[in-house]
Amino acid sequence: MPSSAPLFERAASAPPVPPGLPLVIALTGFTDAGGAVSQLITYLRDELSSQLVGSFDNDVLLDYRARRPVITFDGERLTDYRPQRLELTLTRDAVGAPFLLLSGYEPDFVWEGFSRAVIGLAQQHEVASVTWLHSIPMPVPHTRPIGTTVSGTRDKLTAAHSVWRPHTEVPGTVGHLLEYRFAQEEIPVAGFILLVPHYLGDTEYPAATLAALDCISAATGLLFSGDELREQNREFLRRVTEQVSESADLTQMLKGLEDRYDAYMAGSTLAAPIVHTGDLPSADELAAELERFLANRPTGEDDQFGGPLG
Repeated sequence: MPSSAPLFERAASAPPVPPGLPLVIALTGFTDAGGAVSQLITYLRDELSSQLVGSFDNDVLLDYRARRPVITFDGERLTDYRPQRLELTLTRDAVGAPFLLLSGYEPDFVWEGFSRAVIGLAQQHEVASVTWLHSIPMPVPHTRPIGTTVSGTRDKLTAAHSVWRPHTEVPGTVGHLLEYRFAQEEIPVAGFILLVPHYLGDTEYPAATLAALDCISAATGLLFSGDELREQNREFLRRVTEQVSESADLTQMLKGLEDRYDAYMAGSTLAAPIVHTGDLPSADELAAELERFLANRPTGEDDQFGGPLG
């Protein structure tokens, strides 16, 4: 593997990036309980407006045999090739506020080089803060709010939202390394680890992704709709409730998890309620926020994506 190969290539059509934006990092890797991060990436890429700033080189960072690209076979022809994507985009939230999004796979190789490149991009664009997300399975009930462990240098976020503060050694991810390097560079950083019910860890649990969006909002002030995710979550929970009600063993397990959770939280000293899926704004609240955003925007100011906001 050629170590001299550039890791990041700026897109030819990259938009101008205003300084002082928040940077959000969502990378799939070692664990992704409830599919929280993979679903988050899909939501941020598919539901929000964005422009490509640049992408990282798969040939340097990716183990193709571990994460093979998708090929479409149509009769006697191959009609599509979809490689993994690790990219930096300029993205807008539900009310048009811009932020930088680094999303895709966790690199298999060259972690230190990748970290240096990401730190360099953050410094180049003078990011105001960095927020990254991860999810792990925990023995907690789905009938209670999804808790988080918060690390980093933003003490107020940790005090308000960190329900579990372990003193231990764990297998590291590139997100942990990035957080460590950002802290060394004195760039404000917060890492949110979502604590997902272990018995739902292998599913695509919409509540976990809603909680991830809530974490980003708490750390950055960005707003997201999530209406489709909420509807998916209602149907998901309906099916889980049916399965639990049909099994005495599952009912007993859930009751035990609830008792342990409630006893633990009774002794909590959180400064504010923990992250949960009910904090995302409704469509009406988003519309009102959009009106305020447009009203406070200077007349004639161009949209960062190359045109006026409509």
